[in-house]
Amino acid sequence: MDHTIEDIREAPPLPLADPIPVSFTINRKLYQLRLMPWVTLLDALREYLHLSGTKKGCDLGQCGACTVIVNNKRIKSCLTLAVMKNGAEITTIEGVAEGSGLHPLQQAFIDHDAFQCGYCTPGQICSAIGLLKENKARNREDVKELMSGNLCRCGANSNIIDAIMSVKEGEGHE
Repeated sequence: MDHTIEDIREAPPLPLADPIPVSFTINRKLYQLRLMPWVTLLDALREYLHLSGTKKGCDLGQCGACTVIVNNKRIKSCLTLAVMKNGAEITTIEGVAEGSGLHPLQQAFIDHDAFQCGYCTPGQICSAIGLLKENKARNREDVKELMSGNLCRCGANSNIIDAIMSVKEGEGHE
């Protein structure tokens, strides 16, 4: 049986989903939310929790500006549905430092002039923290390759790698 456009227009609307209860530990603090199932982790962080340090760049997982650490692994929060991370431990740029001091990578970024406009910096730092926790980078080329999912359009890439290498090699930033 053939359907006409009129038939399709007259079809009953699909029911909308109900909000789903979700809880996360974000930056060492428990949050409980009710989110629609299509809300990304990035939007939950920025729009619902007002943690605006995590940036929205391409919204396609190509730039890395949205990188956060989930259960000690770096992920692109624009590609992750928030409800999929129910119960997860999440660290954003706002939570990488403990106490009043900077995280060693934050200090290394300052010491090595590893940012210009600063837009990509939160994602770069979270990705670098995850990279060092993964312990897969043996040398500068490995770091460069493993950070390739985080773009710096200002051209600070070399300084970013220098900063990461300084922490990896323990140049007083541990």
